[in-house]
Amino acid sequence: MKKNSFTMIDDNGNETVYDILFTFESEETHKNYIVYTDNTRDEAGNVEVYASIYNPEDPHSRLEAIETEKEWKVIETILETLQEEVRKQQNNQDDEQ
Repeated sequence: MKKNSFTMIDDNGNETVYDILFTFESEETHKNYIVYTDNTRDEAGNVEVYASIYNPEDPHSRLEAIETEKEWKVIETILETLQEEVRKQQNNQDDEQ
C-alpha cells in the first residue's frame, strides 16, 4: 500500500484501491474526515469522490459513513474551494503560455 492510498475489501471480497485526496479535522464537528477516489468517472465524466469519517490515530480504523447534512456541507465547501483554486491555477498557466 502506498502512503497516499489504501485498499478496501467489499462484502463480496473484491479489493479496490483508493487514492487519498486529502484529510482534515473540522473545527465545526470535531471529527476527522478523509476524502478519496478510485478514479472512476460518472456519466458526466466527473471523477467519483468519496468521503468518510476516520480515526487518524488508528491505522486500522474503519471508515464511518457521514450521515448529517452539516457534515456534507463542510466537505462540499472544501471541495468547491479546492476546485476553484485548481481552476485559477490552470487559467494562470494558460495565460502564461
